[in-house]
Amino acid sequence: MTTLLWILAMLFTLGALAYLRVSLLTSSIIAAVVMAIGSATEVLSPLVWIIFLVIALPLNISAFRKNYLTKPLLKLYRGIMPEMSSTEREAIEAGTTWWDADLFAGKPDWNKLHNYPTARLSAEEQAFLDGPVEEVCKMVNQHQVSHQLGDLPEDVWQYLKDHGFFAMIIKKKYGGLEYSAYAQSRVLQKLAGVSSELASTVGVPNSLGPGELLQHYGTPAQQDHYLPRLAKGLEVPCFALTSPEAGSDAGAIPDYGIVCRGEWEGEEVLGMRLTWNKRYITLAPNATVLGLAFKLQDPDHLMGDKEEIGITCALIPTNIRGVEAGRRHFPLNCMFQNGPTKGKDVFVPLSFIIGGPEMAGQGWRMLVECLSVGRGITLPSNSAGGVKTAAVATGAYSRIRRQFKLPIGKLEGIEEPMARIGGNAYLMDAVTTLTTTGIDLGEKPSVISAIVKFHLTDRMQKCVIDAMDIHGGKGVCLGPNNYLGRGYQAAPIAITVEGANILTRSMIIYGQGAIRCHPYVLAEMESAFDTDSQRGLNEFDSALFGHIGFTTSNLVRSFWLGLTSSRFSNSPYSDKTKRYYQHMNRFSANLALLSDLAMATLGGGLKRKERVSARLGDLLSQLYLASATLKRYQDDGRQTADLPLVQWAVEDCLYKLQDSLDDLLDNFPMGLGHVLRLIIFPFGRPLKRPSDILDHKVAKIMQTPCASRDRLGKGQFWTACENNAVGVQEQTFKDILACEPLYDKVCKAAGKRLPFMWLDKIAAEGKAMGVLSEDEVALLERAEIGRMKSINVDDFDSDELRAFTIPSTDHERAA
Repeated sequence: MTTLLWILAMLFTLGALAYLRVSLLTSSIIAAVVMAIGSATEVLSPLVWIIFLVIALPLNISAFRKNYLTKPLLKLYRGIMPEMSSTEREAIEAGTTWWDADLFAGKPDWNKLHNYPTARLSAEEQAFLDGPVEEVCKMVNQHQVSHQLGDLPEDVWQYLKDHGFFAMIIKKKYGGLEYSAYAQSRVLQKLAGVSSELASTVGVPNSLGPGELLQHYGTPAQQDHYLPRLAKGLEVPCFALTSPEAGSDAGAIPDYGIVCRGEWEGEEVLGMRLTWNKRYITLAPNATVLGLAFKLQDPDHLMGDKEEIGITCALIPTNIRGVEAGRRHFPLNCMFQNGPTKGKDVFVPLSFIIGGPEMAGQGWRMLVECLSVGRGITLPSNSAGGVKTAAVATGAYSRIRRQFKLPIGKLEGIEEPMARIGGNAYLMDAVTTLTTTGIDLGEKPSVISAIVKFHLTDRMQKCVIDAMDIHGGKGVCLGPNNYLGRGYQAAPIAITVEGANILTRSMIIYGQGAIRCHPYVLAEMESAFDTDSQRGLNEFDSALFGHIGFTTSNLVRSFWLGLTSSRFSNSPYSDKTKRYYQHMNRFSANLALLSDLAMATLGGGLKRKERVSARLGDLLSQLYLASATLKRYQDDGRQTADLPLVQWAVEDCLYKLQDSLDDLLDNFPMGLGHVLRLIIFPFGRPLKRPSDILDHKVAKIMQTPCASRDRLGKGQFWTACENNAVGVQEQTFKDILACEPLYDKVCKAAGKRLPFMWLDKIAAEGKAMGVLSEDEVALLERAEIGRMKSINVDDFDSDELRAFTIPSTDHERAA
């Protein structure tokens, strides 16, 4: 019995040491103390001490461990793991890790998350949102843009240029606005709630493009020439990366340049003869300066010894002879300027390379570094803004529109999709805020930017579908009063661009995350191929045994947190959010453990097992989304009225995470999933999807004027003006609620229950009975006009729906 108790005590000690991640040396000393106690009580035989010393001494004697353990393992590792290619290395090194690394490490520090600064707008940034952004929103009529003009009106284009909308990222010394990433996100969210064309037109020049590339890599001469002109709107930029043969696989672009001599402005200079064929290029049809990515070749060694110099970025004025642009693509009836550009044997000097000739071949690094920032702002912000506006507008519509003598928002079938829209609106705003906070702290979060690009565009598309289902015919029939239809049509565009979502989920998120976020993997890879063999051995030894301890810790943590349902793990709060933090501790340990086991069983082949990679990426992604939601709740002052939104968002994330984890275990390599399931889910799946009661609470917030609803739609365009159908409807929503007690008063006076329609007739009846004042009559009459405007759909003369011109076919043009 005593021996059994000692064995249990030893196992508990070793488990606690692993759980707490105590160092190898300290753990060995503590284990020796426990063994000494066992010897003193005559429980242990000398054989146990011999076994312990045979294991502990070699591990703790550095020289012995390195020569007899680490060196053979290093040789084996080099044979299994291929050395990173230059493009893989540049992609890995391009960004930084931030909160994502904490989530990946199996032991998140929640105080660290909550100590990140709360995002705030400066007075200047707030004034821009309240002034120029508000004004340009009033100027845009979505139906006019998408159906009549096929473009933003000229006065809108000029307004954007005159007020610096294309210069948010440009430094003030060049005449730009130099706004924070958070401010850029708020601007794009507000614009996206009005028009996807407007948001895209503003977003692209402030994302990956000539402006950002010039600021980071341009020569002083390039910066001094172009940046002030870009800031003033004298130049319209675009960036041409995607080719017919290279979409998401940007490194495979076929466009090329040949280093050669040629004539430029009457002089013979060393330059490049460029040939390209690009497509899907936003702003290309009306751009004045083209940022071009191509592969530079030097067959005559005019620049040096290398013939294949590599991907290069250059600035090409579009008025140069041989540059073809102006034609447009037609992306799902979304009329932002997007089109192809071509050039054949276009000669330009080497000085046109961004950063000058010394930056030739550095284009891939430039692109991935800048993309890690831009991809984290533009599309996620556009998606969040669209859903925020849709959430509040859907809430208003559901309270105004009646079926079966009830506002449709009170029907349980409607509450379910409404809750998805409202919960996601809260989450998506939270995620953009946390992500831009990291960017403003100087991070280049490549993994996080991939997470938010995929998940926010994906959630946006699903929310727009839900909103369309709720609106029914109101959403289907296009026209000036339809605020959903064009966004519904355009949703797949966001899914497709800047790394298609299928690729982003299956390859990019975890492909980068496993190496960048893991505390030891990148160090192992770099040290294994270090040209200094002794330094490589030392660093590999440190990384390897740190990795072993890390995996052991996460194995113990996963088992203990699964066994106890994580009830004893740390949480920064003891309120209704406590269990969320505890569950996330558990899933973080699961992610770290399963990552190590997947890499151990598959090695370099993991990147080809895209479904395994995707599911591991899902775990990291949902942890990040849930973290951002809890961070927002903290930053908003832990408003208990917002709890239903917080709970819905976090529970949805954790349930989706659990689904991916379950699927991963079912398909884990080498059949290990069945064993791992006993460790991770010893009592089955612990979580359920958001409940019907929670759905009801979220739907109620969306249909009730309150501070929580205001926070849900904060920063969007709600002005009740002619061009803003959602603003007009929002005013009608408030009028309808104010009319309900007046309606009850008239019904009581009439002695019967009247239908809640034809409010102008109810007003007349109430006036005749003397139970309504003139102001009350006017309110009912105004509410009826707004009610009919909200529930009606637009109709047109047949001629209005015809295209103004019928374009000729290619065959007709050739004839």
